[in-house]
Amino acid sequence: MTKLAALGFDDFFASQLERLADPQWVPARIVAEGQSSFHLSGCRAPLGDLSGTLRGSLAKTERPVVGDWVAVIDGADRASIQRVFERRTTLVRRAAGTLAEPQVVAANVDVFFVVTAVNRDFNERRLERYVAAVWNSGAEPVVVLNKVDLESNIEEMLEAIDRAAIGVPVVQASAATGTGVDELRAYIAPGKTVGFIGSSGVGKSSLMNRLLGREVQAVGGLRDDERGRHTTTARQLIELPGGGVLIDTPGMRELGLVDDIGGIETSFPDVAALAERCRFRDCAHEREPGCAVLAAAATGELSAERLASYRKLLAEIAAAERKRDPILAGRTKSRWKEIHRAMRARSKVDPKLKRDN
Repeated sequence: MTKLAALGFDDFFASQLERLADPQWVPARIVAEGQSSFHLSGCRAPLGDLSGTLRGSLAKTERPVVGDWVAVIDGADRASIQRVFERRTTLVRRAAGTLAEPQVVAANVDVFFVVTAVNRDFNERRLERYVAAVWNSGAEPVVVLNKVDLESNIEEMLEAIDRAAIGVPVVQASAATGTGVDELRAYIAPGKTVGFIGSSGVGKSSLMNRLLGREVQAVGGLRDDERGRHTTTARQLIELPGGGVLIDTPGMRELGLVDDIGGIETSFPDVAALAERCRFRDCAHEREPGCAVLAAAATGELSAERLASYRKLLAEIAAAERKRDPILAGRTKSRWKEIHRAMRARSKVDPKLKRDN
């Protein structure tokens, strides 16, 4: 396997390079972002700068981030970045301290390890948010419950994960003892990109060091409150000796959503299935008669907390959309109809979820 293929350069990106039809341009992958330059892999130059034309034409969300593939004019020391390739997947969050400004966290990730920990970090609602963001990105989520060596009884946490991340694989792990590391390795292969996300101190860097077999990322010990110390301060792509890459991200105090392209309904298949039984196809599950979602919440079939989380995420996305474009303020009903049409289309694959006659 070539160096580029091991980094994840496949037909999706090769076809884009071919369409550019410029023999001077070669592919490279963004390893890390600097103040003005980018660290590269796959070409001769270790560093690259945006061309003058590109620098003035890219929106914030279009600028290269860790994981992006770019076309460069190569050099011995520095390369000139001429084009950012179309992304296969894009993890986006609401920029901290803003109501609607999107920030790209990482690009072209195949699988995200959503890492949480048993020592006080675990939060069911936060996990729902992370999983929804990963589904929205186009990547596959895998929940990693880390630090299982610190707690003998984790059954309640596993049940909560099953509620918050329905159908998502779960790996019980310990960076300290090596538990679950082989299960995580099964997701890593030449040409594949695996990202780590989670809040500060859950042990992402420690797990990455275990997978790499050496200490690449600095780690911190536990604080007095049993939370891990936050150590990763910047996004970084790290190549594995046998092929494939890992992307570590700093712990996020918040992961605000700014858009929904299917992640919410994928994260809440239980709500989607119930919505199929509502009397009205455009039911918003607020106070409409014949609403199966509200009926399930009233009987306890659907927990009030789960429904509240679902509503909160949708409201957050709607608010971000209205902030970005005031015209959207009058389109709330249309947006809800789109969401539920997507729910119905998804549920058709399972005969059990069809609307009752």
